[in-house]
Amino acid sequence: MTSTTQVSPVSPAIGSLRAVALDAPDIERLATFYQQLAGWYRVPGDDGDWISLTTDDGWRIGLQQAPGHEPPQWPDPDRPQQAHLDLRVPDIDAAAARAQELGATLLRRNERWHTLADPAGHPFDLALNPDDPRITLAGVMLDCPDAKGLSRFYARLLGKAVTFEADGIAMIGEDGSQPVMFQQIEPYTAPGWPDPAHPQQIHLDVMVEDVDIAEKAALEAGATSLGASGPDWRVYADPAGKPFCLVWEN
Repeated sequence: MTSTTQVSPVSPAIGSLRAVALDAPDIERLATFYQQLAGWYRVPGDDGDWISLTTDDGWRIGLQQAPGHEPPQWPDPDRPQQAHLDLRVPDIDAAAARAQELGATLLRRNERWHTLADPAGHPFDLALNPDDPRITLAGVMLDCPDAKGLSRFYARLLGKAVTFEADGIAMIGEDGSQPVMFQQIEPYTAPGWPDPAHPQQIHLDVMVEDVDIAEKAALEAGATSLGASGPDWRVYADPAGKPFCLVWEN
């Protein structure tokens, strides 16, 4: 999904994408996995419940300690993945073999992409990109009941245009510039955060300048407050029920 034809106009951003965060019972193990597989870099200074990784192409991936984490069982709709990462690799067979050496599990294989689960159970795709010797992060894909509707919400939240739409799939942002993608799933089961029986699995952190102004705009766009907050974060649900955080600098 690489089309960059603008489908919708760009709205003023409520915030900017700070991080894609994955829940895991052992974040040290998961950090080591992605460092060794994809060459991501660990950001110093995080506390014991959170590890930040950065990529050569500008993404920040957060790993959040989640004791008692229940992993997805893709493609079981009762244990949904909720979202997944798409990695581009020069050789999918070699990358899949390396991922399995590091603790991943192969879930599906075809000529253009392979699906694996990382050591925390999160599915991710390896897509063939033979013209680039690097492993790069193409984007994050959110499962949802309405791809077009959810893409419009995140376009408003992140100030990115809808650049691709097709039956049951959409993308905001430009290919190569941290796009967020959406795929329609039936039946769709929303997270029930903080219920551990219905885990969020993955969430987005959105950086804002004034959280009160940003909260008002996010709620008007269709978000719901989940009533949880900390010194520099507040938790909301998007229209598909997926938690996300507004975060700011103290």
